[in-house]
Amino acid sequence: MYKIRGNNERSTNGPKWSLIFIGLSIITFLIQLIVGPEIWIYFAFFPKDAMNPLWAFRWITSMFLHANFDHLFSNMIALFFFGTFLERLLGKYRFITIYLSAGIIGSIGYLITASISANNIPAIGASGAVYGLLGTLTVLAPFMSVYIWGILPVPMIVLAGIYAVVDITGFAQPDGIAHGAHIAGMLVGIAFGLYLKPFFGLQKRRTTF
Repeated sequence: MYKIRGNNERSTNGPKWSLIFIGLSIITFLIQLIVGPEIWIYFAFFPKDAMNPLWAFRWITSMFLHANFDHLFSNMIALFFFGTFLERLLGKYRFITIYLSAGIIGSIGYLITASISANNIPAIGASGAVYGLLGTLTVLAPFMSVYIWGILPVPMIVLAGIYAVVDITGFAQPDGIAHGAHIAGMLVGIAFGLYLKPFFGLQKRRTTF
């Protein structure tokens, strides 16, 4: 569980778009359950169709689809706590830019790292976008303490490093996870973080994971 502590966020406006993205993801997941799992095939990202303008909308729609409840829950809990925190800190326009950019470039990361045999295997989920938020937060507050399950304190930069190592090692053996999307999304977030750090960098903060 995540819990953000402190009230030093620069923006006086409460989070909005992080909650909208969560709502859209939940709604689309419910539609998947009601209509049937086949529906997502029309909105998922397929590497083989990446350059086809007829399917350009999939670069966005794939971010709001999830394979199962665990997939949805893990992404949405991270989006809720890290996303609402960053939206308060950076403002809605920067937050939206980071989230959508990381999600789209995450798909590019999957496109690049997918083997020829995987060109017909779709990618869905908000993981690339969420990794972008993680990357940005890591740069803005690298030594912010993250309490894993409220017990074990870990600096944000260490947590991000663990996630990165897991994904890099995941390339060695196919496991059904789009590791390339995760890495690409995180790199986008890091780039945004480096750009924004002079204006929004934070001192040591605490949170709970």
